[in-house]
Amino acid sequence: MPVKGKRIAVVLKGYPRLSETFIAQELLALERCGLPLEIWSLRRPTDRARHPMHAAIRAPAAYLPEYLHEAPLRVLRGLAAALTRPRLPALLALFARDLWRDPTASRLRRLGQALVLARELPAEVAHIHVHFLHTPASVARYAALLTRRRWSFSAHAKDIWTTPAWELTEKLRDAAWGVTCTRDGLARLESLAPGRTRLAYHGLDLARFPAPPPPREPRDGTDPDAPLRLVCVGRLVAKKGHDDLIDALAALPPDLHWRLELIGDGELRGALEARIRERDLSKRVAFRGALAQPAVIAAMRASDLFVLPTKPAPGGDRDGLPNVLMEAASQALPILATAFAGTPEFITDGTHGILVAPGDPAALAAALARLAADPALRLRLGAAARVRLVEDFSEAAAVALIAEALRASAGLPPPVVATEPELAACAS
Repeated sequence: MPVKGKRIAVVLKGYPRLSETFIAQELLALERCGLPLEIWSLRRPTDRARHPMHAAIRAPAAYLPEYLHEAPLRVLRGLAAALTRPRLPALLALFARDLWRDPTASRLRRLGQALVLARELPAEVAHIHVHFLHTPASVARYAALLTRRRWSFSAHAKDIWTTPAWELTEKLRDAAWGVTCTRDGLARLESLAPGRTRLAYHGLDLARFPAPPPPREPRDGTDPDAPLRLVCVGRLVAKKGHDDLIDALAALPPDLHWRLELIGDGELRGALEARIRERDLSKRVAFRGALAQPAVIAAMRASDLFVLPTKPAPGGDRDGLPNVLMEAASQALPILATAFAGTPEFITDGTHGILVAPGDPAALAAALARLAADPALRLRLGAAARVRLVEDFSEAAAVALIAEALRASAGLPPPVVATEPELAACAS
């Protein structure tokens, strides 16, 4: 159980979110380690469903005003409180430098949110930890400076690759410490501020997942009554590569029978639906929308192949190591993905899955045809991915690293492990 007294504030862009299972599982694991947390979110939830993990997390959640005009009294109270703080001149000097380089309404909003956070944080909060180095870290950094607290970060993907170098560098130097979840991202951050960030793969808590299903039927797409079952899980945004997947499927031989379930929602849904109609694939592709984790796992268990062709988005956004790859591996589901970002850190091509070049629908189509025709290869790849997950991507090591750093930063006493779940989550 969490200790009484000092607490840790965790700042998030939005909470809870279906697409951020890695954050929910980390929060739950940290609580099992005995860390007393409270959640501060820049946005209210927009997803209709929630993962079971969200119900298990005990930390209270508070919401900052997403738009300052929606809560003028909270903002004014935050400003009035800031006027009494000795560190206000230092904050205004920092903010002025940031605003000169980034003269946007978003920058002003982050200052307002930080003033609210600084005023409303309980005195018991001894440390601030933030997920993502872009806008959430700006709020955490400003509030920490104003209130004389230390702050730390978990960097992931978009925040690493779309935040300007000057901003990343300054945040890295100001933070007490930080972690990131791929070697790809770590190399980027190390190039800007060496020695400030450590590697902590998310991994999975396999206790939350069922054992893999019995060996799947050896479907090869030759029987129209037993089509190959494909599944793709990811937000419908450019970096997930759904457009390449649709083009690859359209290029498959007409006598190869398959069905695809697309799980996820996002800004590109309309465009992707139109693309599917243009290629006459509507009867073969089903949009399932955003689903809670149990429904995602059920879909994986019923599928023959998991496909995720991630690639760089036009604005520079990119994935880290998608957790859905590890979730697929938990069910011994063979994986077809792209050799991009953090994916090759988990999957070795030809051993744990098949990797193709990002942004290459022809290569993706060839790999799909190859895997469709070879159920034995799929079986071998799925089994190897499961072994890779169990042996090298346990959640425990990352949780132990983060929990130890948070405990030290917040001045919390050593852990007292009371239960088996806590022991498993905190084991190093």
